Amino acid sequence: MAARLKSSHLPYGKTLSSFDLSCIPNLKKLHIEALCAGHEWVRQAHNVLLFGPSGVGKSHLASAIGHGLIHHGYQVMYTRTTESIQQLQAARRDLCLPQLLAKLDRFDGVILDDLGYASKDQSEASVLFELISQAYERRSLIITCNHVFKEWDNIFPEKAMTIAAIDRLIHHSTILELNVPSYRKRTAQAKINKETN
Repeated sequence: MAARLKSSHLPYGKTLSSFDLSCIPNLKKLHIEALCAGHEWVRQAHNVLLFGPSGVGKSHLASAIGHGLIHHGYQVMYTRTTESIQQLQAARRDLCLPQLLAKLDRFDGVILDDLGYASKDQSEASVLFELISQAYERRSLIITCNHVFKEWDNIFPEKAMTIAAIDRLIHHSTILELNVPSYRKRTAQAKINKETN
């Protein structure tokens, strides 16, 4: 398990036990615990998509699911989407993109954090689309994004590519919406209130 954790590059300490589920009333603890356990949804290469504004805990929750999967024997890789895109572009330039994508096959789940910050650039969007297509029905993707689907034209420059990417992701997926005030803002405000009282 230590080796799986090391190779995952998951943020340290971002586990379910350190996540305050009470701040997001629409999330059910038993449902999140089931996602952390994996089992059927990972074996069937289904996806988990987390949406919400900045600061609500999307990255923490995605990481918590990743930690849970590792504890249940799965191989997981965590990456920021922008970093993954840079690696994929470099692989395409060096004519070894298929080999890099094939290496992802050793993971049961890949966490793409902050997909909404990928720029609307044709070459970047095309390698991101290839990653999504390569994973489709082969391995699970856990994606965090601050843009709802109707705003994904900000990520993919072509309408057809946007529709095709969304179609592949939602075909077998669990969608979690974290539409609550920013945890970071609430924490900062609580600190200010405490200092002024």
